[in-house]
Amino acid sequence: MSRILTDAAPDDANVSASIPDWSRETVQCFWDPGRKLLRAIRRYQAAKASKGPFARLAAKYWVINHSFWSLITQSEIHLTTEIGGGLRLTHPTGIIIHPDAKIGPNCMIFHQVTLAGPVVLGGHVDVGAGAKLLAPLTVGDHVIIGANAVVTKDVPSSVTVAGIPAKIIS
Repeated sequence: MSRILTDAAPDDANVSASIPDWSRETVQCFWDPGRKLLRAIRRYQAAKASKGPFARLAAKYWVINHSFWSLITQSEIHLTTEIGGGLRLTHPTGIIIHPDAKIGPNCMIFHQVTLAGPVVLGGHVDVGAGAKLLAPLTVGDHVIIGANAVVTKDVPSSVTVAGIPAKIIS
């Protein structure tokens, strides 16, 4: 079956579920809202982990930066959310992620996605546009969640789910 998400990289089948590919988060140009939102979250978390007055000042700067990019993207990703490296926010509009959600390495989240509550995404999970994941639930590694799917139960590794409610389709 062909991949449901067409915006994936050509070598997407070789993406690791455990080793983050940090190049996926590198800011490419001036107007790169998804990556800049992620950068604000990462730098805020690094500043909060540091000690000293400069670190507190840097954390405040990144809060303001995060607020700006959250407004631009109309997304709610809390500054303390656990996010594995290599997250791609391909079209970062309207993404809502609960502060207790945990995102594994090399995931890709499209626009209008909601992770409601303590959802745990494994490594290399692609979440299609408009999908809703209603916690508590865990999604395994190398999973594709189809567009507009409503996931209410745990999802095993290496499957594709779609529909309302989401069911395994391959």
